[in-house]
Amino acid sequence: MHEDGADRDRGPDAATACTALTPAPTRLDRAWQVVYRAAFPLARVWWRVWRRPHVGSLVAVRVGDSVLLVASSYRAEWNFPGGGVKHGEAPEAAARRELAEEVGLVAGSFAGACSVRGVWDGRPDHVHIFELRLDRAPALRLDNREIIAARLFTPGELGRVAVTGPVAAYFERERAAAGSQDG
Repeated sequence: MHEDGADRDRGPDAATACTALTPAPTRLDRAWQVVYRAAFPLARVWWRVWRRPHVGSLVAVRVGDSVLLVASSYRAEWNFPGGGVKHGEAPEAAARRELAEEVGLVAGSFAGACSVRGVWDGRPDHVHIFELRLDRAPALRLDNREIIAARLFTPGELGRVAVTGPVAAYFERERAAAGSQDG
């Protein structure tokens, strides 16, 4: 059970997080979490009414065959670090900015990229997904406001955890590509 009263399955062994540099949440952090939880459902209603297309950038951080997912304070599903692309901003620049803001990682070079499209959170979305490959688990610094947890998931664990639409689409593309190489 979480402090907001929600009983969310954060996945297998959710306590195994990469958060060594993250201090405990302050009262101000907790207040921001409440604001995010209250605002997100309202934003989703607005997006459903407005239906304006959204462009986002995410980063799939890979350590061996594991992948880093983050938990936000306002949604039940795990996601890759990332967010919206600002007007005039390149998707790769947005990915770098969001990675630094959300988990405190400064990316070297991205290993690859793909784009996925769908209607998520009530709005048409075009999401650019970049890959960052690391040799070892990173030390992260979470903001404790928007992002409240982060951990590496193995391939076997991924099927047992709820993920956002763009992350699910990314893994589906990955499975399809692996299947076409096998056949």
